[in-house]
Amino acid sequence: MMTQTVSVPVLLLVGGLLAVGAAPPKKAARAAGGGGPDSAAVVVQQDQLINDDGSYSYVYETSNGIRVQASSADGVRSSGDFSYTAPDGTNVAVMYVADEYGFQAQGEHLPVEPPAPDHVIKLLEDIRDNPPNDPDFDAAFLDSEIVRLRATQG
Repeated sequence: MMTQTVSVPVLLLVGGLLAVGAAPPKKAARAAGGGGPDSAAVVVQQDQLINDDGSYSYVYETSNGIRVQASSADGVRSSGDFSYTAPDGTNVAVMYVADEYGFQAQGEHLPVEPPAPDHVIKLLEDIRDNPPNDPDFDAAFLDSEIVRLRATQG
């Protein structure tokens, strides 16, 4: 049997190479001067109120035309609006309500629901007049949907 001897400098060299190879990669530095035309925007107004009961309100505005405001009386349902200048120079404004029915936005730039067909409204009215025997049936919600769909008819 033959024994090989490895010198200390060779062991240090191999150990150093293994340590460098196993080191985590360094984070890439960000390029200076990037960020686009809005990178220099600053906040020109900011107010907020957060209450112990969960209610809140806030508003902020930036120097590049972004404006946001929202409030909630209970911390669950909220309403507000936001606006900004689109790349083509037009002002985009959105008003919204967020509640148990989800996020409901309105704005001139958003698509509009097409008119509901008469037969769909008639079917919903028939269901309202002859409600199913289901404890989860929500007549108030059905009524609100009938009203909403009638409004799409113009």
